[in-house]
Amino acid sequence: MKMIITGASGQLGKQIRSIIEKGTSELGDIDPVYNRSEIKYLDSEELDIANQAAVLDFLCDFKPDIIINCAAYTNVDSCESDEEKAFKVNSIGPRNLAMWAEKVGAKLIHVSTDYVFKGDGAVPYKEYDIPQPVTVYGKTKFLGEQYVREYCTRYFIIRTAWLYGKYGKNFVYTIINAAKEKRYLEVVNDQVGNPTNAEDLAYHILKLALTDQYGVYHCTGEEQCSWYEFAKQILDYADINCTIKPITSNKLNRPAKRPSFSALHNMMLSSISENHMRNWQDALKSFIESLNN
Repeated sequence: MKMIITGASGQLGKQIRSIIEKGTSELGDIDPVYNRSEIKYLDSEELDIANQAAVLDFLCDFKPDIIINCAAYTNVDSCESDEEKAFKVNSIGPRNLAMWAEKVGAKLIHVSTDYVFKGDGAVPYKEYDIPQPVTVYGKTKFLGEQYVREYCTRYFIIRTAWLYGKYGKNFVYTIINAAKEKRYLEVVNDQVGNPTNAEDLAYHILKLALTDQYGVYHCTGEEQCSWYEFAKQILDYADINCTIKPITSNKLNRPAKRPSFSALHNMMLSSISENHMRNWQDALKSFIESLNN
């Protein structure tokens, strides 16, 4: 089997690579077929997915069986000021991969986001709920989803949220470092979502990739919380003494609107496959414990 992973230098891409190289994860072993596979781990310098000719040349030459697209422009605020870059990476990139995945007969796993929804609900969004993005980031990611559906018949669209993991920058590292430095934090308490451990997400991506259960999946930590509640739990598990105060979003002046409620429900994962996504608190505790090992 041949496989490529785009965005391989990012948080999720590195987590997937780590699990493949170990052959196992905290949730269990992965299929040994991955250890026997030829895998290309690609960052934007090695393959610009927004360049259709480059994608065509690479895919037609390598002829992968599976493509996992972790590449994305995820700086939500920067997307508002650099719409063209967001459009190229988040929309045109998936379009190119989908078109040529279909040509070479490859499966395409495309990672998307909770930002495709308006984010003003009261109950977790299910896969059949109609997206209504309000930010440039959300709009370009949703268009990327639409292109994947339009041009590829063997696709998995996997929406996730509030991702953290061992590699790169994320909210968990930010809170821990800020708490140690400042000993006083203010965190918004009126934005609710699902903290998601990259270990859990990567494991499920690798399991789904070997199936023919195509479609749209939500894949986030079970249950939901606010950023304030998330931060409090981080400090508790990390045993850091820091004063933390809840604030409202209107105290922050950010270019992109944040969703007040964008929690996702893993309905498809539970119905079609096996849902091993951990409760967000259990997954967070495991992650923070791993930092000390």
